[in-house]
Amino acid sequence: MFEAMDDLLAEHADLERQLADPAVHTDQTRARNLGRRYAELGPIVDAYRQWSGAAADVEAAHELVAEDPDFAAEAEEAEQRREECAEKLRRLLVPRDPADDKDVILEVKAGEGGEESALFAGDLLRMYLRYAERAGWKTEILESNESDLGGYKDVQVAVKTKGNPAPGEGVYARLKFEGGVHRVQRVPATESQGRIHTSAAGVLVLPEAEDVEVEINANDLRIDVYRSSGPGGQSVNTTDSAVRITHLPTGIVVSCQNEKSQLQNKESAMRILRARMLAAAQEEADKEASDVRRSQVRTVDRSERIRTYNFAENRISDHRVGYKAYNLDQVLDGDLDPVIQACVDADMAARLAHQ
Repeated sequence: MFEAMDDLLAEHADLERQLADPAVHTDQTRARNLGRRYAELGPIVDAYRQWSGAAADVEAAHELVAEDPDFAAEAEEAEQRREECAEKLRRLLVPRDPADDKDVILEVKAGEGGEESALFAGDLLRMYLRYAERAGWKTEILESNESDLGGYKDVQVAVKTKGNPAPGEGVYARLKFEGGVHRVQRVPATESQGRIHTSAAGVLVLPEAEDVEVEINANDLRIDVYRSSGPGGQSVNTTDSAVRITHLPTGIVVSCQNEKSQLQNKESAMRILRARMLAAAQEEADKEASDVRRSQVRTVDRSERIRTYNFAENRISDHRVGYKAYNLDQVLDGDLDPVIQACVDADMAARLAHQ
């Protein structure tokens, strides 16, 4: 049982040895990658040791039962503990999405519904910012395009974790299920007759790429600078600080104008560009992958309309997993974990079924 554990135990011991070497930490990228892998293997090694201890307890309990049948209850309890430890280890050994421990760039875009959709996009942004705050993550708005009534036509925000998260607790591991079309049903602020309208906003979650993961040839970029603009004269510069970067081979276009510095806008645009290129490369790789590889990537259905927010009933519904709750006000205030966990559980069930 758990034949792969010998290799994982050896790898964990080797990583521990490397991380104890001060010379390793002179290369921050290498040290960070080793630390991530060590943090990933830690819970697996702990779970294996718990299972091994439980298995030893079962063996000892059966020896006692052979001498005295009155110990049968203890043996049964030991068997139950061993099975619980085995199930925990089985779940930890399920192949994970390799991007799970990455930070993300999250994009929210208004869809159909005009100003009401832009206002809802603003509500979603606030929900994710509050959720990140609860999780102890750091957020940074890279670019935003506000609407006339204070919503967002589109906004990109970087979400970063602190340290090395435990398996399944990384930013992308939690937020990747948010990608798709989010539908809202409510009386818009622009509606004078009190009628409920339906509109939508789109969410895109991209694992943030590191420089070494995506090679971008400077000759493949067209960089345009222009003067930034904003509603009501806000954020309007007298210099060409806004930046638009076009990646010529793929046609991907990224614009940033939030910062007053052209250099800062260029850096933000490059971060978004790298994330979009990494996502495109991963999507292409998944299309060409074998059935084994496909079973290792996220399996929850990510159809277009993933969720509905019904204000009249204070209801939130996730259509992929059948989740429904009547605490929409709390969810929009950042209490998103139960919704996300329903998707995580469905994803894990699908992965276990493919083992």
